[in-house]
Amino acid sequence: MGKRTVADRLAEALGAVLGTTELPVRLRGWDGSIAGPAGAPVVAIRSRRALRRMLWSPGQLGLGRAYVAGEIDMEDDVFATFTALRTGGRLNQETRPAETTWRERLALLGTALRLGAIGPEPAPPAEEAPLGRGHRHSRARDAAAISHHYDVGNDFYELVLGPSMVYSCAVWETPEVGLEAAQEAKLDLVCRKLGLTPGARLLDVGCGWGSMAIHAAQRYGADVVGITLSEEQARMARKRVAEAGLTDKVDIRVQDYRAVDDGPFDAISSIGMAEHVGRAQMPGYVAQLDRLLRPGGRLLNHAINWNAGKSVWNPDTFISRYVFPDGELLNLGEMVGLLESREREVLDVEALRQHYALTLRAWVANLEANWDAAVAASSEGRARVWRLYMAACALTFEAGDMGVNQVLLQKTGGEQPPLRRTAWT
Repeated sequence: MGKRTVADRLAEALGAVLGTTELPVRLRGWDGSIAGPAGAPVVAIRSRRALRRMLWSPGQLGLGRAYVAGEIDMEDDVFATFTALRTGGRLNQETRPAETTWRERLALLGTALRLGAIGPEPAPPAEEAPLGRGHRHSRARDAAAISHHYDVGNDFYELVLGPSMVYSCAVWETPEVGLEAAQEAKLDLVCRKLGLTPGARLLDVGCGWGSMAIHAAQRYGADVVGITLSEEQARMARKRVAEAGLTDKVDIRVQDYRAVDDGPFDAISSIGMAEHVGRAQMPGYVAQLDRLLRPGGRLLNHAINWNAGKSVWNPDTFISRYVFPDGELLNLGEMVGLLESREREVLDVEALRQHYALTLRAWVANLEANWDAAVAASSEGRARVWRLYMAACALTFEAGDMGVNQVLLQKTGGEQPPLRRTAWT
């Protein structure tokens, strides 16, 4: 038997992290050696520090930190590489990743010793969110969590999202229509489901960069209040509103949903917002929206749902540390159960799971096409975070572990809802 190379040793380490003896990818070591199945996607381990991170945090968090820091790289298509890693071990469990066994940890330690990777835990990359400051979902901590994700530079988001500046699932007639047309179709669908008419008062909760507010005012004549906790989003949204000549129709506020007190509204849209609220706070969130909605008014809740059983918030996942601090996904049954009541009738539930996979792939394509500009607008680590999370989430939607659903409700006490869905289809 010949001398074992760095790549051979790294294959042992990755096998321990993935919980498998059959490596799903090909590894290139920092010395240029290579190991793993021929034809598989190649993952390059560029330094011993990557192995040290895996030793201190076996699983997706250690691997994610090493990737963000540039200590691990992918030499092939990002989707092919992630597909191999997801299907080759335990990394496909996002909310509650399986723990490594003591035997696997010892094997990992032995590999690290042989490769000279033992040492103190490396500091996390700067892009990691600080956790544990204040009570979860206090107003101050929610504002900090939103700022971590959304205040990373409007120029960066323009490169990723495209001209529509919509950061939620688009609605695709076909995959060929393109991202911009699909996002416009989604905004129009929401307006039609809400039954907006000229002069209707709309509250857009989590208004982002103002795209929904502008569409509702411009196309349907609605008077819109949009709220966000992101200062950067609000600044750009106000600029876009002014450029559209809609300052008399759209009011963009930096405001917590719990602080809104100027209802009633004829309609409320919550698009990509409920994921930030948290399971324990959802009853209060629904009650607040109900207080703000007039009798007969409609509420549309558009949210990602976890399809693979009941999710458990875990602060040690890559998503929690780098992407959505304190974010929590409910399954569809939980969500509908919280939204529905004697006073709020469910009119429609529409599943858009496949649509989000297409949307995420389009965002990844935008990021990769504009990689150098995205790095210049933020940092290489930030661009790596977004590339990893969006590609991994696209595959999770395609696998059916996550879904996204629009739930439309109408508050009792007003006009009767339409007999059929033809009012908005």
